[in-house]
Amino acid sequence: MPALLLETEPGGSPAGTQTDKMATTTETEQSGALDVLKLLIAAGALVGGLFGYYYYVEVSLPLRVLMVLGGLGAGLGIAMTSTQGKRLRVFVQGSRVEIRKVVWPTRQETTQTAIAVFIFTLIMALFFWGLDSLLLWITRTLVGS
Repeated sequence: MPALLLETEPGGSPAGTQTDKMATTTETEQSGALDVLKLLIAAGALVGGLFGYYYYVEVSLPLRVLMVLGGLGAGLGIAMTSTQGKRLRVFVQGSRVEIRKVVWPTRQETTQTAIAVFIFTLIMALFFWGLDSLLLWITRTLVGS
């Protein structure tokens, strides 16, 4: 069984472990604060577009709609530069790859499946109607009405 060798510092701890943790923590705190700021600015852009739509009532409707779309576009653009936005982009790209792998049914398979579901639903409806009628008859017989 092969052994796992770790480089160690003179103190005996694995090399770079403590400094890597400190650097990662500082980097995470800075990027976390920057991401929060980016998301707040993005939300502000969206709210600004909505505010413009309702505040400038005297401006033509197409221009007001452009304000909302501009705020939405600016907000999405800013939000996508954050860590969460980058992760979302990677997730969407991965999802698109997986969707391409899906084997979609043919028109004939879809039609046959729909017909089978319809027939099965009809059979089950008749079954439950018959069962309900039987139980109603038994109940009326026992009660005497």
